Amino acid sequence: MHKASVLTNVNKQQIQQSTQSISSFTITSSLFLQESRIHFLVLYREKEGEMGREKVHALLLEDLVEKSGGCAVLDGGFATQLEKHGASINDPLWSALCLIKEPDLIKRVHLEYLEAGADILVTSSYQATLPGFLSKGLSVEEAESLLEKSVTIAVEARDEFWAAMKRSSGHNYNKSLVAASIGSYGAYLADGSEYSGNYGPNVTIEKLKDFHRRRLQVLVEAGPDLLAFETIPNKLEARACVELLDEENIEIPSWICFSSVDGENAPSGESFRECLDIINKSTKVGAVGINCAPPHFILSLIQRFKELTDKAIVVYPNSGEIWDGTAKRWLPSKCFDDAKFVQFAPKWRDAGAKLIGGCCRTTPSTVRSISKVLKARKSVSNIRQIA
Repeated sequence: MHKASVLTNVNKQQIQQSTQSISSFTITSSLFLQESRIHFLVLYREKEGEMGREKVHALLLEDLVEKSGGCAVLDGGFATQLEKHGASINDPLWSALCLIKEPDLIKRVHLEYLEAGADILVTSSYQATLPGFLSKGLSVEEAESLLEKSVTIAVEARDEFWAAMKRSSGHNYNKSLVAASIGSYGAYLADGSEYSGNYGPNVTIEKLKDFHRRRLQVLVEAGPDLLAFETIPNKLEARACVELLDEENIEIPSWICFSSVDGENAPSGESFRECLDIINKSTKVGAVGINCAPPHFILSLIQRFKELTDKAIVVYPNSGEIWDGTAKRWLPSKCFDDAKFVQFAPKWRDAGAKLIGGCCRTTPSTVRSISKVLKARKSVSNIRQIA
């Protein structure tokens, strides 16, 4: 055999062996990297499971606020709209009575607010309590099922609406979040004490936690995106809510809203500084604010809250009409119409509010007006980005 041919054959064998070695190394390295990546993901997900779910939930709200142009829109008066459609809710359960009698009407109202531009739906559970349902002769199981239903109805309405929007083009809607409403102890009493904060000497923090605990557990298990503690009238109940969130290790972000009858303090007369000092220590509460207070109080209250907290600020005032909790009727008074909300909503946003909506006596028309004026800036921003 020619020497050159021998050398060529040897070279070929060496090249084949080298190629096989390289291929083997590449495969081994690839498998190692895949296994390492899988191991990393497993560890990451375990870590996320231990401490990250709360952040993931919180990011949902932050993302929604960003998509909304810096200020997301809440829905409006729920009982107001139910009554407009003929519901009779002059009852201690108030709007929650429709969970028993007319659940389809609840869904209809949710859809009306979604169509109006609400980025967040608040469930019909404000006055839905286990003691309240039990007083109607329902079993514990039936009562808990109704609480779950309040979340399920809102989620179904949201999902149906969003599915329809995804099939259309050119809309300006966001996929809404669902906030489970948790009304104050005073709302359950239905005696107007959510506007006075006077629960009497026998109501302790432990009693308040016991009152809220099982309702909170059931609502959380139903799967809302957010929790909304509403119309809290005093420091004691604010503290009960904060401690309960910690004791139950709730990972869903919450907001706590107070009412105010003088535009300066909580209904109990306690300063908001005292109330917010408690809430500021909580990592479970992501936002704080005012609901069901007259709208002419809101701007100064936002400015005050900005001085007292770094948490997001949420405001959803009523129309300005005054509710007589004893007589169970609205008193004639000066109120905001939709045009006034259009005038003031941008001022509230510019003062620092991140979530704005309406409470009693506001309607889908009010929310549509708020949404239109607040999202006008979002549309201008999008045009500039495209340009």
